[in-house]
Amino acid sequence: MNFLAHLYLAGEDEGLIVGNFIADSVKGSAFNNYSERIAKGIQMHRSIDFFSDTHPVYRQTVHRLAPTYGKFSGVITDMFYDHFLALYWKEYSTKSLDIFAEEAYTILRSYQTDMPEKSKIILTYMSKYNWLVSYAKKEGLRRALKGLSERMKYYSPMDEAVNELEKDFALYEKDFREFFPLLQQYAEAFKG
Repeated sequence: MNFLAHLYLAGEDEGLIVGNFIADSVKGSAFNNYSERIAKGIQMHRSIDFFSDTHPVYRQTVHRLAPTYGKFSGVITDMFYDHFLALYWKEYSTKSLDIFAEEAYTILRSYQTDMPEKSKIILTYMSKYNWLVSYAKKEGLRRALKGLSERMKYYSPMDEAVNELEKDFALYEKDFREFFPLLQQYAEAFKG
């Protein structure tokens, strides 16, 4: 899962929200350097990633992309799933995506002193360009994938995967709709 799904799955708990956001920048046992709730959010993020990476439906999406995108297929799958979550947001939340995103940015900004430098930089760009809302449109998804491609050590034209999405939209949507409710159920265990 990418930023939108992780932030959504964290619910209303600020510690879980922050932990889910910074998790990729916190290595190994360094999560122990954070407050209990942020540490739990980091562990939640890692657990969600493991659940996703090993689930047959998620793997099906990855395998569909693998012949063209190889090791980047998982990243693209995460982005596709964030696209579907943003696109069908009203099915998952009574709060508009615009309001959800602004509230998430506000919470994250208030915890910047606790964040690794990399997370602070990501937050600056994420909020400036409103990534969470932009995922709903294919052009926003394409822009996000292009940005990821340019930041990778080995360049991959991941933005071209949007053409795959357009070609087999129903297949990718089916995977998301089958997988995401299972992920929501799985994530509930961390909210207690």
